[in-house]
Amino acid sequence: MRVVFGPGRLAELGQEVERLGLRRVLVLGTPEQEATLRATADGLDGRAAGVFPEARQHVPAAIAAAAADRARELGADGCVAVGGGSSVGLGKAVALRHGLPVVAVPTTYAGSEMTPIWGLTEDGEKRTGRDRAVLPRTVVYDPELTRSLPVGLSVTSGLNAVAHAVEGLWAPDGTPITAVMAEEGARSLLAALPAVVERPDDLDARSGALQGAWLCGAVLGATTMSLHHKLCHVLGGSFDLPHAETHAVVLPHVVAHNGPSAPAAVAALGRALGVDPGAAAGALADRARELGAPTSLAAIGMPRDGLPRVVEAVLAQPYANPAPVTRESLTALLEAAY
Repeated sequence: MRVVFGPGRLAELGQEVERLGLRRVLVLGTPEQEATLRATADGLDGRAAGVFPEARQHVPAAIAAAAADRARELGADGCVAVGGGSSVGLGKAVALRHGLPVVAVPTTYAGSEMTPIWGLTEDGEKRTGRDRAVLPRTVVYDPELTRSLPVGLSVTSGLNAVAHAVEGLWAPDGTPITAVMAEEGARSLLAALPAVVERPDDLDARSGALQGAWLCGAVLGATTMSLHHKLCHVLGGSFDLPHAETHAVVLPHVVAHNGPSAPAAVAALGRALGVDPGAAAGALADRARELGAPTSLAAIGMPRDGLPRVVEAVLAQPYANPAPVTRESLTALLEAAY
């Protein structure tokens, strides 16, 4: 894939679309971004077929089908996804259905633009898979676009990206290269986020965070995710919890659970945080609290009586994880997170 990075690079989007030979792209995003989407379409020199401002978190299957139908009706030959994981995820859903190439313009730190992973939610269940067809052909990273990202969402989106790095550090198919990328991605984000909170318009801080998200997203795309992502997919898909906030809440608890079985991973996370490995889980929780992120599932709308349902759903589908996952340990983890 091709990556274009730097302040002001959005101005080159039309050139990137042209480089791929696309002539009728559908510009996708969330309802809140509609003005941005239309401005983006206007800047494509007549190569925009239309705008679809209906993306939602967790990519509901009905919205994905509507976007795919709209792309077909307009005769679109590609998609431009502007926004965070919801927008990029919708672009991937269209690519999965019609094979249309995706150009991603991230405005958050989600990182999904760097992966061939797709997800769809239907009837309270989130399904995910991997398909090279959904990997964006070009990613345009313009840190100026993240200046308008609210501080709270900047923090949780950044911690979501850190979760990609952490799981990559203990992934069964991790490599020395992905380990270096994961540690540097986490370090960049954890260093940049306090500056983003203090100075939301600081372009250097925004650039550092976006570079970290790029690295963390690439790790997500290159390795197998484990307990943390499985938990967040079940929580989000079953209870429609906010995606980034769920990652921010759950991650320290999964680090505490897996840490004793993944010493190299927590050592790298400790270095990224500037603490001893044994203190990594607590330091991560402290950092999230200092940055103003939510710190409990209860605070983001999780019903307590839904916890047993999450336990059963996670246990029903085995996956690689460095530490054993039992009903008792998973229940304790979720109770602590709640």
